[in-house]
Amino acid sequence: MQAASPIRLSALSARISDTLRATFQNTSFWVVADVTSHSFKASSNYHYFELVEKDRDTNHLLARFSAKAWGTGARQIEQFEQTTGQRFTNNIHVLVNVTVEYHPTYGLQLQVNAIDPAFTLGQIEQQRLATLRRLVTENPSFIQQAGDTYITRNNRLALKPVLQTLAVISARNSAGLQDFRHSLEDNAFGYTFRVDEYLTGVQGEANAASIRDTLATIFLSGIAYDAVIITRGGGSQTDLLMFDHYLVGQAIAKFPIPIITGIGHHRNTSIADLMAHSPTRTPTKAAEFIVAHNRAFEESLLYLRQTIVIRAQQLLARQQQALTSLQREISYSSHQVLGTHQEAVQALRNQTLHQAQRVVYARRVTVAGLGAQVAARSQGMAAQQNQSLTHLAATLRAVTTTYIRDHHRHLQHLTTFMKLMSPASTLQRGFALVRHQGRLTGDTGAIQPGDNLEILLKDTILKTTVTEKTRHDGATHDL
Repeated sequence: MQAASPIRLSALSARISDTLRATFQNTSFWVVADVTSHSFKASSNYHYFELVEKDRDTNHLLARFSAKAWGTGARQIEQFEQTTGQRFTNNIHVLVNVTVEYHPTYGLQLQVNAIDPAFTLGQIEQQRLATLRRLVTENPSFIQQAGDTYITRNNRLALKPVLQTLAVISARNSAGLQDFRHSLEDNAFGYTFRVDEYLTGVQGEANAASIRDTLATIFLSGIAYDAVIITRGGGSQTDLLMFDHYLVGQAIAKFPIPIITGIGHHRNTSIADLMAHSPTRTPTKAAEFIVAHNRAFEESLLYLRQTIVIRAQQLLARQQQALTSLQREISYSSHQVLGTHQEAVQALRNQTLHQAQRVVYARRVTVAGLGAQVAARSQGMAAQQNQSLTHLAATLRAVTTTYIRDHHRHLQHLTTFMKLMSPASTLQRGFALVRHQGRLTGDTGAIQPGDNLEILLKDTILKTTVTEKTRHDGATHDL
């Protein structure tokens, strides 16, 4: 078999180029595809990548084309990134307008002319809305929807008046974490905080489970945290997709400690923000929120103190006015009462003086009459009593002499007896006295074995200790 006449490779390439140009010249296509193998040369503002399509069920590659964007296409990509907040990179789903090109050296390529940011945003938003519906449907006990608002167990918690003991979930060496700590600790009011760092991955959907596990670790720590703060220093839309993940939203909504988010996005609200107690835009804003919350409590205390002082001053002023008024009233009433009683006292004084003069005059007349009678009777009675007194005096002299003599004898007898009974006489007769605890005693009941005694003799004091105590009837000493 004779082979066909060979041609040069460049000739075949030219025929392919002519055929493709004739078919696709001045024709563009809107293509839905995923971006892979992306690279960017900033010096020439060129993007090189591949557009691929995979089977949704098997992930099998259905089609793949090399693609590039420069000039108008590169400017379209810049606008796409500004509009969506999404960096043009691998593994994003895009709708791009392309033209088909063929180069003898580089082969078949697609030239990107435009990119639709609304399509990419729509894909992300659809996935986000589906996750929200699933959260509400599968977790009715702690997530409910009211219009555009989501009511969760976490955002129903009451913040403590002062937030001081804090747990922070962040990536290691994160700029967002440093911003948070700087804003929190360098506050203008001198507030101090305890900040415990729980470091974990906060980028990419694969780290969603690590956020959930870190929240569990915080709960099981046993530390009474006032709030948990989730921080991240920002990033592209795909970098923040983990905060739209079902596991993250579910864990935040159910968590029993208030969660404050500051994950560095400026355009959209993540599912984590919707489920959390207090969403903020950035780590710095989260720190400012905490400081402002504590300042509000301090200002309420200052206002309360000022209110108490003002009301106390007002109350004291009113009471002072009332006391002054009462003092004037009491003074006026006292003058009136004193005046009335002074007149009554003067009238009573005059009446008493008049009555006293009458009584004294009457008594003088009576006394004068009685004096004359007493004088007459006194003279007679005095003579009679004088005789009786003379007789009584003689009788008393005789009786007194006899009485004194008899008692003198009795006293002499008692004196002799007392001398015989005195301690000195007793000691002279050979008896002894017992002194117990510094006192003379005859009470044997108070003396016990072991007590110290002093035995007083006529000319000697014996000090002894009781070794034995024996009772007797005293019959051997009868004289």
